[in-house]
Amino acid sequence: MNYYLGVDGGGSKTLAVVSDEAGNILGRGISGCGNHQINQDLADFSIRKAVGDALQAANLSRDDIRFAVFGLAGADREADFRILRPMIAAMDFTNWDIVCDTVIGMRAGTRQPDGVVIICGSGTNCFGINARGQSMQCGGFGYLFGDFGGGGDLSQEVFRTVIRAWEGREEPTLLTELTLRELGYQTVEDMFNHCLDEGRRVPISLAKSLFVAADQADRCALEILQHQGTELGKSASAVIRKLGMEQTNFDLVMVGSILTRGQNEYLLPYIEYQVKQAAPGCTMRVLDMEPVAGAILLAMEHNGIMVEAFVYEKLHHYLSIQRSAVQWEVD
Repeated sequence: MNYYLGVDGGGSKTLAVVSDEAGNILGRGISGCGNHQINQDLADFSIRKAVGDALQAANLSRDDIRFAVFGLAGADREADFRILRPMIAAMDFTNWDIVCDTVIGMRAGTRQPDGVVIICGSGTNCFGINARGQSMQCGGFGYLFGDFGGGGDLSQEVFRTVIRAWEGREEPTLLTELTLRELGYQTVEDMFNHCLDEGRRVPISLAKSLFVAADQADRCALEILQHQGTELGKSASAVIRKLGMEQTNFDLVMVGSILTRGQNEYLLPYIEYQVKQAAPGCTMRVLDMEPVAGAILLAMEHNGIMVEAFVYEKLHHYLSIQRSAVQWEVD
């Protein structure tokens, strides 16, 4: 029997799972921050702890693992891998690989090795891999480097829209009442002066108000969400075209709280419009398994296995995402 290890290391949580070749999850380990860009020593500790706990729960040792795949937030550039390779090598697995967590998110959401993923949670990111194995990442480095959106940017859009409406540069919006309630102010003037004087940062929780206001057909909220959906679609389309995937059939996997929560219909038409222009054969799918499932699938494929349908079904049984548990911060 062959055994595989998958790790999903994010900014707030690291999840490790051990699977057999049939997709049965034999052990799990959960720990804290696994992103070296936040804290390298903490990431090292968290990954080791999650892996150790998963192996202990499965009653296996490192030598029993045929292949291990580490999907890690912050594994974006060669500068990151120069830190991560020795960190993971020191864990003494015989066969292993490191990929960005976007890669395991994509692989968990499709039943074929090629595809595209867009992520919209606290930030945004996009990644794709074609049938020839060529890959590309688009975004993930913030507004200054071309991104727009995710909970961070959207919350700022809400805040500035409320200010603009107060000043008369924008029409009245339901976002005003929702923002004042969320931040605990009586008037916009009070909020404006206090936040300006104290240098207060806008909390990511403000992004939720967009969907509340959109449910009541608030034009300002709808326009912000349209902008977000269009930008996500543009990122995916750029990846599709640069990888030459226009004439192929593949899945576009959507990951992150802003895409997987109930009101994603405000975004999907604009994403789909952009993507279908680039690749008519693309199928839109919302991720319904924990991303760590993608790490297990990649580990199996690194070992030369053609993953069969029953393996996907087993992994979905053990690692299905519960919609009620979706939160606003996504790594």
